[in-house]
Amino acid sequence: MIFQIDNLWQILGWVLVFAGLIILNELGRKTKAGGMVIFVIIPVLLTVYYILAHVGLFGGKDNPTVAYMDGWFHYFKLYAADIGCVGFMMIKYQWGLGKKKWFKWYPWLIVSANIMIANVSDLESALAALSISGNLSGTWWASNEGVFLYGGWWNVLNALAGLINIFCMTGCIHLYSSKDRNRSDMLWPDMTIWFIIAYDIWNFEYTYLNLPTHAWYCGFALLLAPTVANALWNKGAWIQNRANTLAIWCMWAQTVPLFQLKGRFAAVLPSLYAGATANGVTTMDLYEKAIGLYNAGQGKTAAAGQAIEAMGITADPRMQGFVSMLAIGVNLLCIAVIIKRSIQMKRNPYSNEVFVGTKDYEEAMARAALSFLLPGKANRFHCKRRCRLCFHSLQRFSIFFAKAKNSCFFLPQEMLY
Repeated sequence: MIFQIDNLWQILGWVLVFAGLIILNELGRKTKAGGMVIFVIIPVLLTVYYILAHVGLFGGKDNPTVAYMDGWFHYFKLYAADIGCVGFMMIKYQWGLGKKKWFKWYPWLIVSANIMIANVSDLESALAALSISGNLSGTWWASNEGVFLYGGWWNVLNALAGLINIFCMTGCIHLYSSKDRNRSDMLWPDMTIWFIIAYDIWNFEYTYLNLPTHAWYCGFALLLAPTVANALWNKGAWIQNRANTLAIWCMWAQTVPLFQLKGRFAAVLPSLYAGATANGVTTMDLYEKAIGLYNAGQGKTAAAGQAIEAMGITADPRMQGFVSMLAIGVNLLCIAVIIKRSIQMKRNPYSNEVFVGTKDYEEAMARAALSFLLPGKANRFHCKRRCRLCFHSLQRFSIFFAKAKNSCFFLPQEMLY
């Protein structure tokens, strides 16, 4: 078992988080007004709230955000995710820099930066274990987030999987707005199920290794929400869904941290903490002990292992090891597929698309607003599906239309509207 589920309240909490992420993502992506409220106005108001809490208002040092979520990493993730959401809105609505061709590298850049930050966290955990025990077979230490981590070789393996995952993003500048009336989505068609599964497994392992007492929500629910949306009704917009749901969750977790730390909906403990549930140890118990050790300067010492042992907990890293091997395996497979397809198509997989013709890609492109300017005319025609010959030649050759019939030489009339 990956998690130690012991009551229905925990499952209900997961369902509420999952549903909330889905609903708020829909509200934020559907209209400009919804996006502005959720990803601009609310973050600005929360920023004012956090600053005022730090200067003594709203409870000061006893404010939940200040008391439980004051680490730099939490703030970094919140604002990095939100900046990503705003950037994606600029691209899909063609606002400001969003009109520039070079700005289409922005999604790849911000996703890569987030992955690298996670990789650094993985390596920090491995090095902490190495400094305490002298090996990577597994050692407890306490982080500045108030979490007992069991660092080891699995962290190194997962960091390598994350590094590979960066290069599994292809067709990086081929981004489109969806063709619905509101241009609801930024589409990245070449980001298919290959990348999504590779990313999800890697990122789940990251949360399981580095935020294990939060992984029930920030790993399981948070990763599943955008993946389900992409699979069922929002094909091609996975990266937008991912950024939106991540920003929404970070705002909630930063402002209401006790939701996942104590009470009926406290996050389920992973199987790593063997014996915790049986001995009545809660998520909050672990937090208080871990943050106490960290504040005393003993986070990266043998005292962390002694504290865990005193609570009747023994390490069970089997799932950590298994998922890390799965993460590296799936990412190696994904990059191998990309290399094979790019060689066959004789093109750079990052400035060009390599999944043309696959089911995921074609379904995403069917949603894209593709505009072809008719030579000598002011109006535009839209293609209902991608024509590889036309599209891949778009920047090098003219698209030939029969001027009298207003039809494309390469496509039948019924494909135009």
